[in-house]
Amino acid sequence: MPDPIQTQLQNERQWEDLLDSMLGLNKLDRGVFRLLAESSEPLTVDHIAKIIDKERTTAYRSVKRLEEVGVAVQEQESCPKGGYHHVYRVSDPDEIADELQRMLNRWYAETGQLIQEFRDIHGGDQQSELDH
Repeated sequence: MPDPIQTQLQNERQWEDLLDSMLGLNKLDRGVFRLLAESSEPLTVDHIAKIIDKERTTAYRSVKRLEEVGVAVQEQESCPKGGYHHVYRVSDPDEIADELQRMLNRWYAETGQLIQEFRDIHGGDQQSELDH
């Protein structure tokens, strides 16, 4: 039975899958990210909620998750009649890609160490016992 990593390697994957697997985003978050990425201008939470047909609080939670993992940023815009409101846009794609690469490198190094620990604990001793 293939394990989850083998299954991932066998299945066709897309860049959006990275957002799920590396950043823990759900389907709604991924959709909001796509909406922000495709928009020519930053969007308010109210506008996002209307487009995704969800309550404002649901849209807000999703935008905040995107902001927490570093793929969206909040900006403050002045209103024509005074005051301000917050808008959201996608973070710099190069910065997102660099962070994903750092995460992958860290995971690769840590996994390599665990594999070596496994080899040190189980590899040499098992072979020696089998030879005797």
